[in-house]
Amino acid sequence: MALGQDPLKGDPLVSCYFEVDFGDHLKNVRFTEVSGINAEVAVVDHKIISAKGQEVVRKVPGRAKWGEITLKRGITAELDVYDWRQKVVEGKVDKARTNGTIKMLEHDGNVAAIWQVTAAWPSKINGPSLKSDGDEIGTEEITVVYEDITREK
Repeated sequence: MALGQDPLKGDPLVSCYFEVDFGDHLKNVRFTEVSGINAEVAVVDHKIISAKGQEVVRKVPGRAKWGEITLKRGITAELDVYDWRQKVVEGKVDKARTNGTIKMLEHDGNVAAIWQVTAAWPSKINGPSLKSDGDEIGTEEITVVYEDITREK
């Protein structure tokens, strides 16, 4: 916690659903679950000899890397995620790669948080697991890789 912040001030954000926009591929599509919004910098050990002649390991930042976003929703008749993924299968990654926006929405539809994603493209699709005697909603998920992510709100 940064100095001067009041831990009792403000409530944590509560999400209801997510609105995702990846250019011409997915336009303002609603998802019920989003995971993998993360970024990290590798930690590199750098061995040095101090002025006193002692071996010291200094931690320095290495390369930045990002996760894989997984988007989940109830399966529909829409083929948008499959059409986007097909561009990659056909070797047209340059046509699939795009910037995007993920908005976390509250129950009333107000935007609680926004992430901007850079150079994203779909790497994987999972279809539903269905049983003929079940009454569960079939879900589909798409995994999107990206090269940068920033939070705006």
